[in-house]
Parts: sequence; structure tokens; C-alpha cells
Amino acid sequence: MMIETIGAMTMSVPSDREIVLTRDFDAPRTLVFEMFVKPEHLKRWWGLRGSTLTVCDVDLRPGGAWRYVTRGPKGHENPFKGVYKEITPPERLVYTLVYDVEGAREHPGLVTDVFTEKAGVTTLVENMLFPSKEARDGLLQSDMKRGAAETFDRLAELLASLTVARR
Repeated sequence: MMIETIGAMTMSVPSDREIVLTRDFDAPRTLVFEMFVKPEHLKRWWGLRGSTLTVCDVDLRPGGAWRYVTRGPKGHENPFKGVYKEITPPERLVYTLVYDVEGAREHPGLVTDVFTEKAGVTTLVENMLFPSKEARDGLLQSDMKRGAAETFDRLAELLASLTVARR
């Protein structure tokens, strides 16, 4: 099994069809969970630095759809969408993930986010399961590693500012 550390995030590849991302956040899991499901929070951290989440639609219920579109500093847009399968606040989210562009939308992933808390630190374990090794490898060959690490860094920074404001 390959394990790689990118900043504060760890990425492992436990099988031919999976990618697992792990990251600790210095915040209670109820708050971290909220960051993943409320558009007003998602708009503040989701995506690469310098990008803007221009579309953030969340129908938070099993069977409900979500859709995000990020716009980079040069105007390039990246559309993502999926459907929520399971929502168990504040411990678990299961949803499909589709990068909604030609060549990628045909290979949706199934994402399971598990949030655990110990001593005020929340650990996120994000398991992405793909329909094939080729679909998984396509994502690994993209800029996904840097993108996920940078996005989680942005979330950690936002959480730090929120928890300082609460004190």
C-alpha cells in the first residue's frame, strides 16, 4: 500500500480502486462536519487558493444532489456534482463524486467521510472508491493530491479563525 504525506494530509492507496485521505483539524467535529454541509461555510474554503466557489448547491438529504463549480484566477471553471447517500451528523457523510467534464464524468467515485474527535481535534478519513483501477489512476495522475491538500489547508485556516473568534 502506497502512503504519501502532502503537507498536513496523508494519502494512501489501500487497493486498486481506492484513495484514502486523512487530515486532522484543530476543531470540534460538529463544527468540522458543518463546514462540509453548509454552503455559507463551503464557499469560504472549498477549492484551490485563488479560486472561488461560484456555485454551491446543497440538498442535504439522502438522495439529494449537490453541485459545486470553482472558478480559478484565470477564469477556468471546474464543475463537480454528486448525490448524498448517507448523512449521519456529525460523524459520517457518504456521497457520489463526479468531476463533471468529458472523460471524467463517466467514472464517478463513492466518497465516505468519517469524522472522529479526540481532545478537541477532529480526524477526517475520506475514502474514495472508484469503479475501476483506471478511474482511480486517472485521478491520481491529475493535480488531485495538491488540490486536496490545499483545500484542506484552507479549511484548517478557516476553522482556526472561527475557533479563535469563539474564545
